[in-house]
Amino acid sequence: MKQLWGTGLLALLIKGASVVAIVAAVSAITVSAQAATMTEALVQNYATAMKTAANNQNINQVARLVSDEALISLSRKGKSTSLDKEAYLKLLQNSWGNTSNYRYDINVDNIVISGGQAKANVTTNESWVKDGQKVSFATTSRVTLALSTGDAILLRAVSQVTIN
Repeated sequence: MKQLWGTGLLALLIKGASVVAIVAAVSAITVSAQAATMTEALVQNYATAMKTAANNQNINQVARLVSDEALISLSRKGKSTSLDKEAYLKLLQNSWGNTSNYRYDINVDNIVISGGQAKANVTTNESWVKDGQKVSFATTSRVTLALSTGDAILLRAVSQVTIN
């Protein structure tokens, strides 16, 4: 035990790290993480990234843009359903697998920022061909985006779906 204590203390002294220095570094990291705020540019970057990921049918990239705690509520013709991240990604994959010529466009406006979150109106237009028929969806949503590792990700969406 005495040898272990001496070796551990010697290693700590050799590395030049003190408990005070470590606590100060952790505190600085915590403060800078808490000080991060959402910006309109981050919201627009989210929209651009989502458009690219969806048009490329890149489920991994879409997954990075959606919070693990996401809740997406969809309404159409008086019927509603709520999806968590896993269900949303599965729905997307099934849609992509059963269609061709998938296209996705997104527009964001009315952005309201508060700390690490933003609320915005989002309009998406999706189209594809299934069984030889062109299908178009327009979705209007009020979304909440959260700040995560410096980027905006989807946390909540309340959406109205219209089939054109």
